[in-house]
Amino acid sequence: MITFYQFGNSVCCQKARITMSEKGLEWEAVEVNLFRNEQYASDYLKINPKGVVPAMIHDGKAIIESTLICEYLDDVYPTPRLIPPDPFLRTQMRLWSKMVDEGLHEGISEISFSAMFRERLKNSTPEEREVRFRNIGDPRRRDRFKSTYELGTQSPFVLYAVANYYKAFKSMEKALTGRGPWLLGEALSLADINMMPYVARLYYLGLLDVWIADLPAVRAWWQRTQQLPSYIAGLVAPMKPQEVEEMAKHGPKIRGELQDLVGQVASLQAQFQPVPA
Repeated sequence: MITFYQFGNSVCCQKARITMSEKGLEWEAVEVNLFRNEQYASDYLKINPKGVVPAMIHDGKAIIESTLICEYLDDVYPTPRLIPPDPFLRTQMRLWSKMVDEGLHEGISEISFSAMFRERLKNSTPEEREVRFRNIGDPRRRDRFKSTYELGTQSPFVLYAVANYYKAFKSMEKALTGRGPWLLGEALSLADINMMPYVARLYYLGLLDVWIADLPAVRAWWQRTQQLPSYIAGLVAPMKPQEVEEMAKHGPKIRGELQDLVGQVASLQAQFQPVPA
């Protein structure tokens, strides 16, 4: 039996749910409301000391970190196989995981926060804000949080987010053009599943085409993704109508600012010149 601690519209939870859905698994969902600070409840911290979602209990053992949860699920439930058996392709899959964990996750947090959650936090009580700030144990994460809260899209962390997405989409276009239809070739893998929620969030915010308007292979990948039953079950179905409405309402408010930032990143990339051998 799988017990899955989640917040419905969390990108990390979406990634794990898509994986479970692709494998046809059943699980008991336990909702952890991030906006009520339930992730900091003492009982939950015993399961996930980091105070984030998701967390999973399987056979009495707690597994945390969505990337590790997905790989654990593929080891325990190997059908269909989502981690390539070929060592080289397995390494390529993990490069996509690293791209998500080391860049896009922070990136989508900053973009989502500046579009929607910043306004929500400003409308919260001083006590609620104090709990959110006080419980950010990681100094870098606290700095990101405070910077985007205070500066919105003018925060340097939002620029870093835009740059990380710019590089990721360019890498996707190259990979898909070279092999396709999925990131590692013919078979769907965790490389694709890891990317799906981070692309979907931009889509629901009405911002995706800011990056991929001129990337036909990425657009085709996105169309295929939206037809997958596991994507629909793991990401689309659990979202509440008000969440979809909120993203559609607030995302376009920062569209122009993000377009300007994409232009800045593209200009910097155009100036890059490899050092001669």
